[in-house]
Amino acid sequence: MDFDAILLPPRRAESIAKGWWFDRTINHELDACVAAYPDKVALTAVRSDSGELRRFTYRELSQLADRIAVGLARLGVGRNDVVSMQLPNWWQFSVLYLACSRIGAVLNPLMHIFRERELSFMLKHGQAKLLIVPKVFRGFDHEAMARALQPSLPSLQRIVVVGGDGPDAFDALLTTPEWEKAPDAREILSRHRPGPDDITQLIYTSGTTGEPKGVMHSANTVMANIVPYAERLHLNQDDVVLMASPMAHQTGFMYGLMMPIMLRASVVLLDVWEPKKAVELIREHGVSFTMASTPFLTDLTKTVQEAGTPVPSLKTFLCAGAPIPGALVEQARKVLGTKIVSAWGMTENGAVTLIKLDDDDERAFSTDGCPLPGVELKVVDFDGTMLPAGEPGRLLVRACSNFGGYLQRPHLNATDAEGWFDTGDLAHIDAHGYIRISGRSKDVIIRGGENIPVFEIESLLYRHPAVAQAAIVAYADERLGERACAVVVPKPGLGLDLASMVDFLKSQKVALQYIPERLIVREAMPATPSGKIQKYKLREMLRDGTL
Repeated sequence: MDFDAILLPPRRAESIAKGWWFDRTINHELDACVAAYPDKVALTAVRSDSGELRRFTYRELSQLADRIAVGLARLGVGRNDVVSMQLPNWWQFSVLYLACSRIGAVLNPLMHIFRERELSFMLKHGQAKLLIVPKVFRGFDHEAMARALQPSLPSLQRIVVVGGDGPDAFDALLTTPEWEKAPDAREILSRHRPGPDDITQLIYTSGTTGEPKGVMHSANTVMANIVPYAERLHLNQDDVVLMASPMAHQTGFMYGLMMPIMLRASVVLLDVWEPKKAVELIREHGVSFTMASTPFLTDLTKTVQEAGTPVPSLKTFLCAGAPIPGALVEQARKVLGTKIVSAWGMTENGAVTLIKLDDDDERAFSTDGCPLPGVELKVVDFDGTMLPAGEPGRLLVRACSNFGGYLQRPHLNATDAEGWFDTGDLAHIDAHGYIRISGRSKDVIIRGGENIPVFEIESLLYRHPAVAQAAIVAYADERLGERACAVVVPKPGLGLDLASMVDFLKSQKVALQYIPERLIVREAMPATPSGKIQKYKLREMLRDGTL
């Protein structure tokens, strides 16, 4: 595969000069772990289906990575070949990435909830040479799906099955043979080791605005984020990380797979979120840090409160992906005794903003944090003019961790000549440099010259006792240009009509011009596999009259 990461070379000199890029790869980090802490437990992985628990020291992790790397080479995988992997948070995920890095292959993590539609596009676009899947996970036969897709994927040469028992079984091909002892193993492991500017990860966006895009990252871009992230959170080699967020998302990949190795720390992987099991693991392994979305924090707080099993080792819970309710922050602080940190980031650059550990708790629910070192932010209007503090507009980011570009889609890179990346988000920056995300720029509805604050109105609709999900999208109007339509999924057994919605929003003192003029009630929303509402589909359905 030829990677057109055109956004990397123009940034190299400055990034090195300013100390943002470290010119190291995960190979350097793993080798340093083995040298300093060979017998330290690096990775503990829990299988929810069997209850199996596997532990690996850094020495064992490195040996297994070498073994699998040579095994991959035996399967024809070489430098810049894409290895796609649709695995949950199993130990095989971590070791496969380390193995790919040994031989210069590029890992393409795929969410285990993806099905034929998403996979066929991503595997074809990324020209995956090898696909690694579980035989079965959560009752779904991934092997059968992969084999049905293979004839339509000309680049896909082999499917490897974790838990399989045939000729394509993961263990038989990659872990049972002692490949690292082969006469040519040393030469294979040294011949194609990647450099820090080579692409190490190809990861697809979730497709909330249309076709998924293949985000290219190098070791320099991801590590330029992980180092200041860990420093802001005061994490070090004594920490134990719990990662229940999928490692096929940037959250799990960067902070559950890479960061513990870079810190010489330990990580505990959980493949299926079960709050009682999470509490058990936190207590048993002395977990001090975790990162997940708001529902995880809600579940953990409720479980600890109801069971009366404290988690005193858990120092920090970083919450991202959606605003954190103030009441939840207060309750979690009281019940867990844990600092709740809000953050915002993207697949294209990792975490961009975090609050600080010494910030007041109020900032966790009123802001999405302030920039990490090496990150610049600005808010501009739709003409590109910079806006003053407190004024909402388009959020642009210029960061040392910005991606190398979208694979084979350079015209979509959304990065200007000065390196400013248009995030597609709307936000404002307060006088102290803290941001608040208020929606997506494509969500803006301009009704007769008046911008409707879509995110705010949606937030109010979620307060309605009958509303489970809400999205507001534009529809064309000859006179006003656009009007607003609310699409709502009601809670079970409840209903909603236009009149009652209007009355509710009026009771919330919403300006009449901001109130949606149409209401469509649905049983479900079109959504990405990770659950994000696909507004572009709602707009298309509204335009075509199929909503």
